[in-house]
Amino acid sequence: MTNDNTDICYLPATELLKHYRRKSLSPVEVTKAILARIEAVDKHVNAFCLVDAEAALAAARASEARWMQREPRGMVDGVPATVKDLILSEGWPTLRGSKTVARNQNWPEDAPAVARLREEGAVLLGKTTTPEYGWKGVTDSPLTGITRNPWDTSKTPGGSSGGAAAAAALGMGCLHIGTDGGGSIRMPAGFTGIFGLKAHFGRVPAFPASPMGTLSHVGPMTRTVGDTALMMNAIAMPDARDWFSLPYDGRDYRIGLEDGVEGLRIAYSPALGYAKVDPEIAEAVKRAVQVFVDMGAEVDEVDPGFEDPAWVFRTHWYFGAANLYRKLTPEQRKLMDPGFVEVAEEGLTYTSEQIAKAAEARSALGLTMNLFHESYDLLLTPTLPLPAFEAGIEFPAGKGFTRWPDWSPFSHPFNLTQQPAASAPCGFTKAGLPIGLQIVGPAHADSLVLQAARAYEAAHPFVMPKAANVTH
Repeated sequence: MTNDNTDICYLPATELLKHYRRKSLSPVEVTKAILARIEAVDKHVNAFCLVDAEAALAAARASEARWMQREPRGMVDGVPATVKDLILSEGWPTLRGSKTVARNQNWPEDAPAVARLREEGAVLLGKTTTPEYGWKGVTDSPLTGITRNPWDTSKTPGGSSGGAAAAAALGMGCLHIGTDGGGSIRMPAGFTGIFGLKAHFGRVPAFPASPMGTLSHVGPMTRTVGDTALMMNAIAMPDARDWFSLPYDGRDYRIGLEDGVEGLRIAYSPALGYAKVDPEIAEAVKRAVQVFVDMGAEVDEVDPGFEDPAWVFRTHWYFGAANLYRKLTPEQRKLMDPGFVEVAEEGLTYTSEQIAKAAEARSALGLTMNLFHESYDLLLTPTLPLPAFEAGIEFPAGKGFTRWPDWSPFSHPFNLTQQPAASAPCGFTKAGLPIGLQIVGPAHADSLVLQAARAYEAAHPFVMPKAANVTH
């Protein structure tokens, strides 16, 4: 499968803006093409739970009028975008993949990232699918059914931002807002071969706060690193509704993007000291790491030095699920994903001592990584230890897994530490499924993560699935 570079739907946002300036393409033309793509292929992958063609075309016409007057509203004027259905969007229901949320109520408010995209002129297409309340690392829910992988529709795209990942991979929008509480941007990026950034906690404000507390980040999902940098410029702005929101530092994420990795001190940890990795994935990631050496980085194979923190993550995650669950009525609980119910009910049993021990261990992990990054600018790992597995299940059988965190050993540690981390596509299995490389930066070093990812992308351009193949 190869990318169809002549396809309007696959043009990155950075290229669309050049076309708009030259008047060689219009926002209306692009929006119509993408809506047609959604109509043609989404039935095969189920990436969207809501498409508002009327609103999208109205926004595109308004954008076109501004471009014709050479007065674009903002930095992404006329660029098609989507919103994960955990994130508030004015006028659209935010059902969170759950039958427990009433559709017929007022939806008067945009979440911060949505508000910023709208202010900057983006054309909002609709909302992408999520598992119920974003609770697991695959995307299926009692409300919206199963979302599928564009490279092989029998496989999962991962989750919980699986709808956004599938939409990005198939050209159903350029800019996609995802969330990441344990890998929910990076895991679907890894499974579908797109680029996803878990920005440093608070860099992209969130409102309302996630039930999972300070594990959950908001970030971009795109087909190119340049589009993520552009999107960060729009959405990485403070918002008073998020009291964790970081102050605006005036950063332009496009500046320095092409500076490469020469001279950077990079750690490469093939298993973080404890993970079991599929040999095909291990080999592909090792080859990707060699590219960084070839580009002039100083790379050491070294583990960060922490023990498997899965129990720490589970304690935080399950306790968050329990806090949400306890607010629901018995009737609502009967409508829920049984897996979510199991996790939440386990969380209800946790004692204050268990929670305090997990909080202490989380602090120790954060300190370990802070000290580690005194020696290393970046850390490279696989994004995932296994390729995409069958859609509609939480974990593949026969591998000793009991819940989804068992197969996400590389992602959730860095939700606990809150540092920025991205997944970049770095090859394919023999079966044609994408493999992801995780790039982890020190606290607040989102720009450095993007710089490294861009260097790798320049050496090995990312490849998207051919949309026509999905329909066969």
